[in-house]
Amino acid sequence: MSATFVGMPAFPAAARAAVADPTLRGNLRHATHTIRDKRARAVAEVSDWAALREAGRQIKDHTLRHLDRYLVQVEEAVTAAGGTVHWAVDAAEANRIVAGLVRETGETEVVKVKSMATQEIGLNEALEAEGIRAYETDLAELIVQLGRDRPSHILVPAIHRNRGEIRDIFRSEMGRWGRPAPEGLTDTPAELAEAARLHLREKFLRAKVGVSGANFVVAETGTLVVVESEGNGRMCLTLPETLISVVGIEKIVPTWQDLEVFLQTLPRSSTAERMNPYTSMWTGTTDGDGPSAFHLVLLDNGRTDTLADEVGRQALRCIRCSACLNVCPVYERAGGHAYGSVYPGPIGAILSPQLRGTASEIDASLPYASSLCGACYEACPVAIDIPEVLVHLRERVVQGGAATRGGNRVVLRPAKGHAAERAAMRAARWAFTHPGALRGGQRLASRTRRLHPRTLPGPGRAWTGTRDLPPVPAEPFRDWWQRTRRERTRGGNDGEGAAK
Repeated sequence: MSATFVGMPAFPAAARAAVADPTLRGNLRHATHTIRDKRARAVAEVSDWAALREAGRQIKDHTLRHLDRYLVQVEEAVTAAGGTVHWAVDAAEANRIVAGLVRETGETEVVKVKSMATQEIGLNEALEAEGIRAYETDLAELIVQLGRDRPSHILVPAIHRNRGEIRDIFRSEMGRWGRPAPEGLTDTPAELAEAARLHLREKFLRAKVGVSGANFVVAETGTLVVVESEGNGRMCLTLPETLISVVGIEKIVPTWQDLEVFLQTLPRSSTAERMNPYTSMWTGTTDGDGPSAFHLVLLDNGRTDTLADEVGRQALRCIRCSACLNVCPVYERAGGHAYGSVYPGPIGAILSPQLRGTASEIDASLPYASSLCGACYEACPVAIDIPEVLVHLRERVVQGGAATRGGNRVVLRPAKGHAAERAAMRAARWAFTHPGALRGGQRLASRTRRLHPRTLPGPGRAWTGTRDLPPVPAEPFRDWWQRTRRERTRGGNDGEGAAK
């Protein structure tokens, strides 16, 4: 993945700073509660939601199992329809391909559809280094770009901003990028949207190159699909002469019938709509209609390595709906920036460490950015068991072990700072495999329970600083079970004798 967020602290430190910001917490609380309440109502309208969820899971799993075949089918279909397919093993290669394609047109600016893949590879920064300016056209992405900020949510990148902040950004920054904000701009949503529309319209009409991602790629026809709510995507996909789409290899669905499932679950899980206002589909090029040149850049960038992990690969089912973020108590309080990745929230906590590896301090901390409450799994429309993957990745961080990196099987070393945890787990493993020692330890703990402290010392102090230390029972469960079973048995025999 891109090094866009290099320099950020590990999640605990970043989250601590975010939690101390009352404005940020207020913005997040209002937005996430509003979105998830609307989503709950939209999902409740569908009587077969559980069946759709299971169908989405099965389609994604089937596609991932046969991804090699479907990738070839996509390449053949796109090429037959007049497009050109490029393969990018990592972010650097994808950026080189896109920059080279733009330079070939002779243009120095592009308009962009909201795309997580291009954020992941740091495309805007790479194009800027080549003298090419990229203009974000999604309203929230525009706010982030004008504010020299970073996205903090998959669906609503500027969720951490309120209307007053957005008004101030438009007033001070729009003129530097193009048409300035209207005089006397207020913070009413209608005026802010109109200011963005006027600012972007000249870019839509002038740009010769468009850059997009895709929500789905239909393998049987090579059709790309983008769903959005504002219409900016439709402008970027149809007006430029050249269209370049950067798409992760996991975005493939085999058939149009499969696509039908996701066009029902994605809008309800993301924007709480029955269907997206704009669903754009294109297949290659067509004379006199839309761009005359189409390039598809299929991006790996760690996805093949993730696919090799039998537990972690389920993260590749993700359809980027953001439902898991809106129900996560950790995200609601810490916000998206604390995750140090373009993929925040629960899905980012399992996807980023797999795409980037767990060598850095921030990636090693992400699997711990969760309470394991399971709300993310319940909300996920493709049934990604995020808590299961989080625990799996925690084991990798603490213990190290076999993994696939760069297509090669390697043995990862344990991350730094987990020696005490490893020692505790090894001690627990030894105790649980030696029943006599476990029984003796339990009895000793019960008999000395009056001497136990109410808080833990050292590293455990942080845990007991917000929780009560569970009291040790007066006797171990095994002793209680044996004693009460004997009493029941003796009582039963006495009763039988008395009856006789």
